[in-house]
Amino acid sequence: MTNPDLLLLSGGRGTRIRAMHPDVPKPMIPVLGRPFLYWVTAFFAGQGLRNVVYSTGHMGDQVAAWCQSDPMPGLTQTCCHEREPLGTGGGVLNARGLLGNWILVSNGDSLCLGGVKNLIALVGREELSGGLIGLYCSDTSRFGSLSVDEAGRLVAFREKVPGAGLINGGTYLFRKTVLDRFPTGTPLSIEQDVIPRLAADGHMLQVVEARDAPFLDIGTPETVVKAEQFICSNQAFFNYE
Repeated sequence: MTNPDLLLLSGGRGTRIRAMHPDVPKPMIPVLGRPFLYWVTAFFAGQGLRNVVYSTGHMGDQVAAWCQSDPMPGLTQTCCHEREPLGTGGGVLNARGLLGNWILVSNGDSLCLGGVKNLIALVGREELSGGLIGLYCSDTSRFGSLSVDEAGRLVAFREKVPGAGLINGGTYLFRKTVLDRFPTGTPLSIEQDVIPRLAADGHMLQVVEARDAPFLDIGTPETVVKAEQFICSNQAFFNYE
């Protein structure tokens, strides 16, 4: 099995936390003396991924400068800049030419420390067009949930309703050829445009459960403050060399 290439979506503006770090893009917020993006990259490197592309937007020059000034040993790190905001799906399409036959996509401002090896294990499965990580949640009303069939295949994203279930963990695997149906240079959302279109066209996406996996999204002031403790408490996940 060949490992997929990694695309980290790193173009977020971080409007809710702008007052805390007005001069850096959200993935570059410092945590324990390094950009948060370093810890995200180190985690995936620990899962065996070595070719990393960063989809950049807002203040993307800072991500490019970091890659050049402080490269991570053993990794190939490349930036692909969006001239205009393209959304999560548009970012994938924009960087597609730099990526191989299978693409693992995740956010540069969040970490889900589980399920990745099982997601990577789907590479090469002829019946699948990809997959995604599902996190168990006791109340999905804040997030919406994943509708999954008996074989663990994604049926649809459900609206926000009370009750326990799986929520989207924000990490995806795509066979590159299934993305050919989407236009480049057009704003697209993975959740609202790409995956619903694939599901409607009969493409099978496997949901990999990651129960009780540590998770952090630095999208609010409260979670930014928690980032250092999160990294320290899960240090073993970031030792990739």
